[in-house]
Amino acid sequence: MPRSIAPVPLTSKSFEPFGDVIAIESTQSPMIINQGNTHRFHDLAKLTLTDAGGKAGVSIFRSTPLPIPLTLKSMERHPLSSQAFYPLSGFPFIVAVAPPGEMDATAIEVFLASPDQGVNYHPGTWHHYCLALEKESKFLVIDRVADDENCEEVELPLQAWLHIDLSGISRA
Repeated sequence: MPRSIAPVPLTSKSFEPFGDVIAIESTQSPMIINQGNTHRFHDLAKLTLTDAGGKAGVSIFRSTPLPIPLTLKSMERHPLSSQAFYPLSGFPFIVAVAPPGEMDATAIEVFLASPDQGVNYHPGTWHHYCLALEKESKFLVIDRVADDENCEEVELPLQAWLHIDLSGISRA
């Protein structure tokens, strides 16, 4: 029987062990650029993309929601680089993560990201792929592009599957 967990709101502090929240926070002061017409919120994530070779890549992912009830059966990580996701479709999404190292399904944490929050997974952080909550969601993705393998996937054993309780979340 899968363990059940309800997502908690995504905050920079709660997500810090796994990566960065990409968002404008009230404590940030913008750089004023372009003759005063633009507020630049600078350096919002610690990108690690080329330390092991390769180059930075910008992609758009189109993610289809998984069937409800939502059950996590696998996780992945990128040991050689970070991977950043920022929503483009204006919908909230689910972020499921576990610390780097040996995959421990009991350490999985689940967050609810608002439509104006993105995430940057630090190298080696276990995560589930894009978990769109709406019919189809697009994400701007910044990650490492190279010919070598930088994605490790694990299937969780049946007893480690994780049911995500969405009962408190409004969906379109």
